[in-house]
Amino acid sequence: EVQLVESGGGLVQAGGSLRLSCAASGFTFDDHDISWFRQAPGKEREGVSCISSSDGRTYYADSVKGRFAISSDNAKNTVYLQMNSLKPEDTAVYYCHARLGYLNYWGQGTQVTVSS
Repeated sequence: EVQLVESGGGLVQAGGSLRLSCAASGFTFDDHDISWFRQAPGKEREGVSCISSSDGRTYYADSVKGRFAISSDNAKNTVYLQMNSLKPEDTAVYYCHARLGYLNYWGQGTQVTVSS
């Protein structure tokens, strides 16, 4: 069974930092890209960052470039999202995502709230 379990969300003041974790199981971690998405209240879900588990290539949305950093620990089947210089507009539920063939898998999400 494919599972993605996020953790690390919370309440932080603007300018602060959080590190999100996504623990994956049930598939060959090294063969698939893992992504972070987020969804703010009343807004569509948007892509934040992605990492290729095979070669480490990364992608960032323009809104988080220079502030967020994605990394993976293949030995632990875990992807991290280090979020620095957080802004109130980063407030959202953050989801981990993996695409296996034609199927999309999502974690349950972790809430990040940034106070001004």
